[in-house]
Amino acid sequence: MTHLALPWLVALIGVALLFDLLNGLHDAANSIATVVSTRVLPPHLAVLWASFFNFVAFLVFGLHVATTVGKGIIAPDLVDASVIFAALVGAIGWNLFTWGLGLPSSSSHALIGGLIGAGVSRAGWHAVVWGGVGKTVAAIFLSPALGLVLALAMVLATSWGFRRCTPAAADRRFRRLQLLSAAAYSLGHGGNDAQKTMGIIAVLLYSQGLLHGAFHVPLWVVMACQAAMAVGTLAGGWRIVHTMGSKITRLTPAQGFCAETGGALTLFMANLGGIPVSTTHTITGAIVGVGSARRLSAVRWPVAGRIVIAWFVTLPAAALLSAATYGLMRLV
Repeated sequence: MTHLALPWLVALIGVALLFDLLNGLHDAANSIATVVSTRVLPPHLAVLWASFFNFVAFLVFGLHVATTVGKGIIAPDLVDASVIFAALVGAIGWNLFTWGLGLPSSSSHALIGGLIGAGVSRAGWHAVVWGGVGKTVAAIFLSPALGLVLALAMVLATSWGFRRCTPAAADRRFRRLQLLSAAAYSLGHGGNDAQKTMGIIAVLLYSQGLLHGAFHVPLWVVMACQAAMAVGTLAGGWRIVHTMGSKITRLTPAQGFCAETGGALTLFMANLGGIPVSTTHTITGAIVGVGSARRLSAVRWPVAGRIVIAWFVTLPAAALLSAATYGLMRLV
């Protein structure tokens, strides 16, 4: 296996951290859309709140998701620097394309698709670890459905629990509670999305013989990825915030709390199970759930339909981009 010179290795790690930063930028809306749209926090304070909890997520969750991405998508012994570079180009390219459209696609599945496309281009379909890919693909369908169901359950529970409150009193309480639910969702987001880049960098180091033993994620990689995710969230993704926070359905503080809590519970379960889910899918399902609890017409279904199409297209589109990148690298 070809070993990179140190400057090239550092540059490739830098590209991975750039993807992580763009992931935070692209997915900032997932953490703050509801708390901004309900005017509980102004945008600049909302991104600070989300960034802090994005960063400290590594103190709460293990590294199960990073391990899945690092050795559970493509066999780590078949990964080299060219595979990692092509996977990142495919994922970053698709993220920038959908970000430009203001469309909340999945950074997670862009990265998984990029890995699959580059890995298959290098070594054929036997490079794919089907168990890890299978549970990731299943999560495409299960995470938004679970977010929707849990958010609906939260709507029912809070409606019953606050039935004796006046609307004004309930609104005041949910504005405070929404700070906690936004923090919980940001914690789940940082514990899932930042770990995907950790897995990428760790498998790159493993391919270069720099881990000195079995596959693991060094602490400096953990800290660098959490920091990049937090900085990206600070930069914000305001076009997508608008789509997530107001175009799908109008939200009250109570509904924002229910959506964030349902989404956070989904992410916590995925993090503990080592499943790299889409935080975008999860919060979208939760927002649709609280909107449809009012009435089905409260959801702007054409907007939701565009998002669903992006869900299905993301993984194969990123795979094709990364496969094309790997092919071009071989030609050059």
